[in-house]
Amino acid sequence: MKKPKWVVEKEQSKRAASKETVWLFGLHAVRDALENPARVKLRLVVTLNAQAKLQDAIDKAGITPEVSDPRKFAAPLDPQSVHQGAALEVKALDWGKLEDICVGQPGRAPRVVMLDRVSDPHNVGAILRSAEVFGACAVIAPARHSAPETGALAKTASGALERQPYLRVGNLSQAMERLRDMGYLLLGLDGTADKTIEEALDGQSDRPVALVLGAEGPGLREKTRETCDSLVKIAFAGDFGSLNVSNAAAVALYASQEK
Repeated sequence: MKKPKWVVEKEQSKRAASKETVWLFGLHAVRDALENPARVKLRLVVTLNAQAKLQDAIDKAGITPEVSDPRKFAAPLDPQSVHQGAALEVKALDWGKLEDICVGQPGRAPRVVMLDRVSDPHNVGAILRSAEVFGACAVIAPARHSAPETGALAKTASGALERQPYLRVGNLSQAMERLRDMGYLLLGLDGTADKTIEEALDGQSDRPVALVLGAEGPGLREKTRETCDSLVKIAFAGDFGSLNVSNAAAVALYASQEK
């Protein structure tokens, strides 16, 4: 029997994804990846100076480095990349199922950050750092129109990419519904909303909460807005205020903490 077109396309997409690799660069990002046993490490390119700084992590990973001349660095990176003499080719991390990752830990109300078309890797990297600091279960984004794992994202995340689950899903609204089925309250950030995060969570901060943020400018898409349980805003001291999406995520995570 001939397979349906959607099944064929899904299988092709999976095969293509399995072949994709990512080049991480910078001493911090490369060290954290080397020390992460869940990372599939393929090729390490270092200068002699960087090798000396990373030798303990290299030994731990059991990988043989390729020593390169700093003037003709062998890794295929953008010339503007600040690689500090270290680059590591890896496979993207597989964090597993959303339901397993977002179940949370005993004694703590789970928090999740969901990103609607946030494509700047520097913003996503900074959000991963904040998510790790505030103990979020995951950062979730659509597979399309969002920042994939890249060297720039990993460098901005400053190691958080190796520890903080970053799940890229086929459909963000469907992922939101799956979280709702798990008991999550879905709060979409919108500067024009009537109530603040604290007001929306008054008396129910012990619930699992997903904070949904849109790209700077366009904000949340209509379908994403409609899927949220409530639209909320960050309280500002004056009549007008604006934060970029990474700062907004950090403030929202802090404001949503269980009281």
